[in-house]
Amino acid sequence: MATQSRDRDAVTDRALIRHGIFLFLIGLVTGTQERRFTNMRMALSAHLEGVMNGTFLVALGAGWGRVGLVGPAARVARWTLLYGTYGNWLFTTLGAAMGTAAANPILSQGDSGSRGQERVVLFGFRGMRYAFFTSVVLILVGLSRREEVRSCAS
Repeated sequence: MATQSRDRDAVTDRALIRHGIFLFLIGLVTGTQERRFTNMRMALSAHLEGVMNGTFLVALGAGWGRVGLVGPAARVARWTLLYGTYGNWLFTTLGAAMGTAAANPILSQGDSGSRGQERVVLFGFRGMRYAFFTSVVLILVGLSRREEVRSCAS
């Protein structure tokens, strides 16, 4: 049973690292195309989101074995983490391409998209935000649990 858990953790570690490297690459590519976007300032933000969220996934993948989550909690943390990191890049990129303002008025530069475009980006950011909060809280709970187990064992 413990071996299966370690094997699953190793698969999760590698998957998170792979997703992180891929998201980092997407962020780099976004950075090379900034001038093609309606809102270049938001495109720069999309570039940075891809690079930073990719780095975050790589770091978390490297330490996933220390996060004491199993079963459904581990799956929810992993999937909300992936949705949050990819969603952050995706909705920032969509906002840059469509020139939306509702989700990021500071970055809008006076641009605004159609009503539908604004809604898509706004709801995307909201969903991504909740997913990110969920994953980070679960990961913190898992890390605390590991500390409790370690202190009880000594």
